[in-house]
Amino acid sequence: MTGGSRGIGRAIVIDLAAAGADVAFTYHRNTEKAQEVVDRVNGIGRRSLAFQADVADFTKAQQVVEQVIAAWGRLDILVNNAGIHQNEVIWAMDEAQWDRVLDVDLKGAFNYIGAVAPIFRRQRAGKIINIASIHGLRGRQAGSNYSAAKAGVIGLTKSVARDLGPCGVNVNAVAPGIIETDMIRALSRELKDRFVAEIVLGRMGRPEDVAYLVTFLCSDQARHITGEVIKIDGGQYI
Repeated sequence: MTGGSRGIGRAIVIDLAAAGADVAFTYHRNTEKAQEVVDRVNGIGRRSLAFQADVADFTKAQQVVEQVIAAWGRLDILVNNAGIHQNEVIWAMDEAQWDRVLDVDLKGAFNYIGAVAPIFRRQRAGKIINIASIHGLRGRQAGSNYSAAKAGVIGLTKSVARDLGPCGVNVNAVAPGIIETDMIRALSRELKDRFVAEIVLGRMGRPEDVAYLVTFLCSDQARHITGEVIKIDGGQYI
């Protein structure tokens, strides 16, 4: 999976391991945090590999997937979680802010799907889960780059589900609302309060809430679900 050292990604890695999976993941900079996740997975009794990688790097995505196959001989699940945001109103957003968010949040998903697709086609099995956002469904103020990227992830999910469905591969997206992560903690108190006020359940979600859904979609219990975008937002989108 991509982006597995913190927040939602960390929770997904740990929950998949608890469900019996060996989990390889990428991280961007924090080697110490990545090693903590590896140690946690090993403590559960599963294997783990961590790769420092910029998910926007197409060639590196191919290399990471090749290294996982070389180490373990098989790959069954891809979770595209890596994402960033650079908040700015549209009239003040510069090209670099636009490009970087699209490169990580959308192109990163494309890079890793492209790397695993031939493998999943050959073995005629596989699960791909893309972490989108409710803001890819409705738009976000001062976040046109983020909303555009996550809307792209949703379109990518549906198209890839059509491409790989005949090969027995399930492709779905999960669209979280506001979840307690470092990304959310960096927002202003005013913006966080406004988001929470929208949530029917009256609270932010936890990373584990997203992880439980991802693990379900990776299981055989979800074998007849593909091309779906499942919101996990406490009713924020209603």
